Amino acid sequence: MNDWTPKLNSATALAKLPLTPEEGFVLSRLDGATPVRHLTALTGLPPERIQAILTRLVEHGAVLPSPTSASAPPPSATPPRSAAPPPEESPEDSEPLLADSEEPLSPEEEAPEEDDASAEAAAGNWRQIFERRLHPLPENERASLARSAEDPELSAFCFDPVPAVIKSVLENMRVGLGHARLIARHHHNPVGLEALCGRAAFASDVGVRRWLVRNPQLPSGLYRRLWSGRRLMEQYKVAMDRDVPEGTRRTAREVMRTRFNTAPAEERVELIINTEGRVLASLVGLGVDGKTAALLCGRTYRSPMLIQNIARWSAAPPALIVHLLKQEAVRRQPQLRMLLQRHPNAPADARRG
Repeated sequence: MNDWTPKLNSATALAKLPLTPEEGFVLSRLDGATPVRHLTALTGLPPERIQAILTRLVEHGAVLPSPTSASAPPPSATPPRSAAPPPEESPEDSEPLLADSEEPLSPEEEAPEEDDASAEAAAGNWRQIFERRLHPLPENERASLARSAEDPELSAFCFDPVPAVIKSVLENMRVGLGHARLIARHHHNPVGLEALCGRAAFASDVGVRRWLVRNPQLPSGLYRRLWSGRRLMEQYKVAMDRDVPEGTRRTAREVMRTRFNTAPAEERVELIINTEGRVLASLVGLGVDGKTAALLCGRTYRSPMLIQNIARWSAAPPALIVHLLKQEAVRRQPQLRMLLQRHPNAPADARRG
């Protein structure tokens, strides 16, 4: 049993389950990769308590039963279909003929999404604890209590709107990534968010960063400090994410443009190819160096979308235009060839090739 790795049941609406705060807390720590034997250190609960809570979570249908268990499937799941592949794995990456430049991309890491589902189930309970029991207390008393609180009260304090209380939460020796993600998502004061990012371990966490960029109170200066050195693809994903407030998306585009001027050639090529050239609409006025152009010319192009976006890129190098005109995909589609021949950087002999 200690070697069992509990996994969330994707067929169950976790947020609607009647979980206790303690059950919600344990559920929020299940990432699909942590075995039972590590949950004691992760939660601070004794092994027998962990086992009892996991048993109830399986009964609720929130967690899939142990593979060695002979028990029936959770009541919320339909036995023949519970093992169906998750819908997010369906192939939606087929090549579009035309698409809007704002296309949501897959996140770099999927693990935080699993955390989201379980955190949603527990967040309501923690928010209730804060609003009913903690919020009526004076601010200085809440700040004092937060320094030594244990869960579920410690998680409840993450909903406090006062930066001083959040700073006290961060001083608590029991604070962990789960609490940091709650603060990044639910705290809406720039001072508190600055304090959160003062902890390097929290600021570098994928889940914390994902909720920070969706927080409308994230200061643009803090975003620049945290993201200016990140890879171009990560910056692009923030700039195109419709769940990110427009102010942060605007800052992300500015940071990406600045980074594009200094990024290695390989990273620039990765950005252009992986976005099928959609990023070029955000890079108007920026060109590329000789190495980047050479790397782009060293590839075979089969995507009409990528070729079309490059053909509309005013800074496309002449050598790249010539290279694209030689591609089989262009020879088969006259409209692509016409776009390339009309490009201002197309050599004169290519215009009538």
